[in-house]
Amino acid sequence: MCLGVLFLALGDAVSKWLGEVHSPLQIIFFRTLVSLPLIALLAHFAGGLRKLHTKRPRVHLLRGLIYTATMVCFVWGLTLLPLAEATAIAFVAPLFVTLLSVPLLGERIDPPVLIASLVGFAGVLIVVRPGGDAFQLGTLTLLGAAFFYALMMITARRYGAREHLWAMVFYMTLVPFIVTALSLPWVWQTPEPWHWLGFLVSGVLGIGATAFITLAFRFAPAAIAAPFDYTAMLWAVLLGWWFWGELPDLWVWVGSVLIMGSGLAIAYHDRRTTLKPRPTA
Repeated sequence: MCLGVLFLALGDAVSKWLGEVHSPLQIIFFRTLVSLPLIALLAHFAGGLRKLHTKRPRVHLLRGLIYTATMVCFVWGLTLLPLAEATAIAFVAPLFVTLLSVPLLGERIDPPVLIASLVGFAGVLIVVRPGGDAFQLGTLTLLGAAFFYALMMITARRYGAREHLWAMVFYMTLVPFIVTALSLPWVWQTPEPWHWLGFLVSGVLGIGATAFITLAFRFAPAAIAAPFDYTAMLWAVLLGWWFWGELPDLWVWVGSVLIMGSGLAIAYHDRRTTLKPRPTA
């Protein structure tokens, strides 16, 4: 899980660097262009390309469009805010998942989880400071990315048991590839030689992160694996400082602690209520 999160953070840093020159749509196009054949290859070794067969194309189209909106908002937000601040705001996505699971999935939220979620949102308000200089287009864009990501996770929870994993990942990547390919004539900027390497690295890091995080959730219950997602904040601070000289201010740290604390509390609650003792035999 830590390795997958590191890959995600590195991919975010590369996207932020590319976003200084190129449109988010062009960045996503090349990222998905690199990822699609790698996903097909992984599906081949996981049981054959027949795993990509689906009986629910409309569901995959919907998830792909949601994923497209997630990626566009997130990459755009990376170009507008410091990397650590963008990462802290993105941490609100699991809280959105918790709250949206009530109206969309009919699930019930236990009082401790609800309280922890409200504390997490208070942390988000501290980071973004509505009405202050920090509350800007980048903030709204990243909150939009977190909301769309939560919708993507909700649909995965609803339909994931009926579809093969790699089919869901493949079509989720195929839709933004097609959408961004159609938009290229309006946003195209000829890449410099080193930008081509950045596009390649971004795609490889993205699929590598997906693979490692998937393995983490296969080896351990979600309540154990998920909290390690917060190691992304460490990498975001280091990468932001190293490449752009960015250092988060005190309020970003305070808000981040509240957001991460609420997420850990929810994970601890889920662990206590969902994990069963394993047989000793």
